[in-house]
Amino acid sequence: MVYRRQYRTRTPVRRTSRGMSQFGGGRGLRRRGGFRWQIMLLFAIGAGVYYMMNQETVPLTGRKQLRTMEHSQEMQLGLQSYQQILNDSRVVSPNEPVVQAVQQIGERLKRAAAPEDPGFEWAFNVIDSEQANAFALPGGYTAIYTGLIPIAENENGIAVIMGHEIGHALAHHGAERMAQQNMQRIVGAGVSLGAGGMDIGAQRAVMGVFGGISQYGYALPFSRKHESEADYIGLILVARACYDPREAPRLWERMGANAGASPPEFQSTHPAPETRVSDFERWMPEAIAIYNQNCPTKISMR
Repeated sequence: MVYRRQYRTRTPVRRTSRGMSQFGGGRGLRRRGGFRWQIMLLFAIGAGVYYMMNQETVPLTGRKQLRTMEHSQEMQLGLQSYQQILNDSRVVSPNEPVVQAVQQIGERLKRAAAPEDPGFEWAFNVIDSEQANAFALPGGYTAIYTGLIPIAENENGIAVIMGHEIGHALAHHGAERMAQQNMQRIVGAGVSLGAGGMDIGAQRAVMGVFGGISQYGYALPFSRKHESEADYIGLILVARACYDPREAPRLWERMGANAGASPPEFQSTHPAPETRVSDFERWMPEAIAIYNQNCPTKISMR
């Protein structure tokens, strides 16, 4: 006789023909595997500690950011990338008027950035290309492509573009992206290990959900935040350098008109031009106040 102890808190157990215990009430076989939340929790705690111990402050905005790279290493990587890009591109001669204008604008923005300058070496070049593009690498290594000059239209527009790119460099956005990617890998490894007790189909589903959340809930919004932060920093530099900050929303209206078809904002690494115009208009009173404090002429919102 088989003795079976029954507990009031459990459904009675019955034996199957294969000798396996099965819960009554139609609940099916007990699964051996599942998501291991304890592992995920450990990795989440590790990611949190990693974040808390590597925080820096973004100049001008005061935002706390994750950054682990040494400034000297960041500068060296910026210089190497800049030299490689210039070697692979058609660099416009310094004797050309457009280059002289860009360098003059760069020098004024450089002086405007002096309070936040961590020791950049600075360089300003123009690249002959149809691309409507510009960049500033760690160290202040800056370039604007000739394809963007017609959209800029004037010196104020060029200053807005260069100020935005310099804003990325001052905020150490490149180093922050690398640190954030490392943290995503830590969390991703935790999710992968946590799903290790599940069958292959369930593992793929879990990792697919994690990938979607990571992309649309974290990486893309994170990139858009960088763009908006560079917009703000650049606007402040433009005003300090006595270029008209009111050109910023006008520039982005022109950029939007030249952009053509683009994905919805939530699928993009950049805010929509309409969002940027709205942000600039929101920040404009502060920028105009800074301009009027630093510049010989006075301007108003109109």
